[in-house]
Amino acid sequence: MDKEQRLRVAIQKSGRLTDHSLDLLSRCGLKYSRGKDQLLCYGENMPLDVLLVRDDDIPDLVREDVCDLGIVGGNVVNEKRLSFLARGVEPLFEVLQSLDFGRCRLSIAVPDNFNYTGPQSLAGRRIATTYPHTTSHWLAENGVPAEVVTLSGAVEIAPRLGRADVICDLVSTGSTLQANHLRESEVVMQSQALLIRTPVPLPQAKEDWLNRILLRIDGVQQVKESKYIMLHAPRSALAEIRRLLPGSESPTIIPLEGTTDKVAIHAVCRENVFWETLESLKRAGASSLLVLPVEKMLA
Repeated sequence: MDKEQRLRVAIQKSGRLTDHSLDLLSRCGLKYSRGKDQLLCYGENMPLDVLLVRDDDIPDLVREDVCDLGIVGGNVVNEKRLSFLARGVEPLFEVLQSLDFGRCRLSIAVPDNFNYTGPQSLAGRRIATTYPHTTSHWLAENGVPAEVVTLSGAVEIAPRLGRADVICDLVSTGSTLQANHLRESEVVMQSQALLIRTPVPLPQAKEDWLNRILLRIDGVQQVKESKYIMLHAPRSALAEIRRLLPGSESPTIIPLEGTTDKVAIHAVCRENVFWETLESLKRAGASSLLVLPVEKMLA
């Protein structure tokens, strides 16, 4: 296929979103080839190529139509949007949808001995961050006069080095904060992976493939926690069995050969199926329980 008819998606080349992004594309059916040090993965069975870049560059590449799509954290998208607006530039990229991975939060973290009672506690303080526009915007919204110190990395050690009083940084588990004697005190924004697209209209062939990719992503995300349950149960227990099946729509009821008082029940459960769920189903009269993963589903 002509190069101009191939979709190009930018993803983080190394970091917390890389493996999840590649796995998502693989689960959407993409098979790709990639050399050891190559930054471009060529789609072998779909007109879609993957460009591996710094996460901060993804919104720019999509905005400038170098790439048609990008998978990037909401924290980066928000920072870029605010930086564009600060320069009087329109942030021309469209968020297509949220993706079910990469959840974290941008938070204010203070030293263990810092008496934090709210945003006003930061007045007159120095705040180290790699997200200066988001931090400044949050401070302005809360009417807090403070100095934002922009760092390119190692933000968590800034208070110990005397470069800042507190920090504003990404938090997932909080273990890095604890290791540096900091505690999370205020959430500035929640973040997760987003799929963004170029503002430039796509040729029809590309647009058709984009719609197919979006449909497949929906199918992958719908089944992420889904399980397919099969079991046998007495007809008299049907109401209770249906009540216990987590997140299930109307299950399929199948008569069992040679018996009139028992049926087979098949159901897709869109919530986690825990051991406690199976134990409850067993107590309600279920037998021959089988739980299977769901790989793909289209509504």
